[in-house]
Amino acid sequence: MAQHSEKKKEIIKKFGLHENDSGSSVVQIALLTDRIEYLTEHLRQHKQDQHSRLGLLKLVGQRRRLLDYVKRNDLEKYQVVIKELGIRK
Repeated sequence: MAQHSEKKKEIIKKFGLHENDSGSSVVQIALLTDRIEYLTEHLRQHKQDQHSRLGLLKLVGQRRRLLDYVKRNDLEKYQVVIKELGIRK
């Protein structure tokens, strides 16, 4: 788990407005993207894991809603975020 918390700190540092900014929309989108990528790799190895698949779909939906929110409020920030995270849209 220590490695995961270090990765979270790096993501927060990269996308946050300040060091302890873990709640802004952009940081939440980046953290969700990291978890989505992890679960996608997990499901490539464990194709029958339906519980993780359901969790993945929920995370994707949550990220989609946050992206829609950012797009409505700040189009430039939205474009930067999807470009940096490599999200298709």
